[in-house]
Amino acid sequence: MASLARSVPAPRATTQASSRRVARLVLLYAGMVAVGFLMMAPFYFMVATSFTTEAEAFSYPPKWIPPTVTFANYARMATVMPFAQFYLNSTIITLSVLVGQLLVCSMAGYAFARLRFPFRGPAFSLVLGSMMIPHIVNIIPLYVMFKSLNWINTFYPLIVPPIFTGSFGAFLMRQYFMTIPEELEEAARIDGASTLTIFTRIMMPLAKPALAALAIFTFMGTWNDFFNPLLFINSKSKMTITLGIAALRGEYSSEWTVMMAAATASVIPILIVYAIAQKHFIQGITLTGLKT
Repeated sequence: MASLARSVPAPRATTQASSRRVARLVLLYAGMVAVGFLMMAPFYFMVATSFTTEAEAFSYPPKWIPPTVTFANYARMATVMPFAQFYLNSTIITLSVLVGQLLVCSMAGYAFARLRFPFRGPAFSLVLGSMMIPHIVNIIPLYVMFKSLNWINTFYPLIVPPIFTGSFGAFLMRQYFMTIPEELEEAARIDGASTLTIFTRIMMPLAKPALAALAIFTFMGTWNDFFNPLLFINSKSKMTITLGIAALRGEYSSEWTVMMAAATASVIPILIVYAIAQKHFIQGITLTGLKT
């Protein structure tokens, strides 16, 4: 009887523990939602400002909901600067780098993950070590080299180096290829498949999540790149979208609402790419690096 009496409060203790766990989860999710809203506030302010007039954008106290919605900023954006040409230039550069990096990094990642060749370990360590070198250190040598090649004010300095210096992409693909069972390759080799056939017909289709993650990183980094176009591009006809937005800022005055409209328009391609590849992107980030 005494043991039964002592066991009576157990359900109450279980209920209290469950309540505390629910309270912690509620606080956790509430904090995450608050942080999410805080991170989205600048983006919302950018979009809202692009639909307001100059006077309303600088009104105090600031209005989070525009009193009047206008598309005049987007119309003026198209007349002040040749943003259609800027979009075309950024699209050409970004797609070229994207296709080149996916091809080169996937080949390098497969070679480091599966192929056996001399000095494979030191070579991969060298690739990883190159990620530790700041880009700013190479600027002067690169500029001198590109000037000797007559590449200044062309798209080549913005396309060729990122394709063949994608250390992060090679590392990402190598880590993902390491998670794919080797039995698949062995079965293909028994059937007479060559290394190229295994890479193109087996490994690449299985690596879609990692390719999607690399595609998003590459697209964002190339599309939003400002420093390299600023350094190597001189003429307005070859400017990218980031240089076009910066060019809207004058020496004595700036049309901030037009700049916000241009910035909002420049974000649309990134959102589209992320929405298309979101599922594979999350899967690639989750699975990459499970095997070393």
